[in-house]
Amino acid sequence: METIKNAANYVSESVQGAGSEASKEANKQVAKDSHATLGTRASATKDMIGDKFDQKKHETSADVHKEAAKH
Repeated sequence: METIKNAANYVSESVQGAGSEASKEANKQVAKDSHATLGTRASATKDMIGDKFDQKKHETSADVHKEAAKH
């Protein structure tokens, strides 16, 4: 039963990590957009950094759950 729970958590964390990565890339494009205001670009940069942190957190959790599911 614990293996199934870890497998489900692995999938959930993987999906959340992918979502954070997509958001990070979208914010990266806004931050690079020379037509956007400085405030918009700064906000997008801040959000991009937060998304990168979330992405790594979810990827790490997914790896932990993946390894736990193997045992």
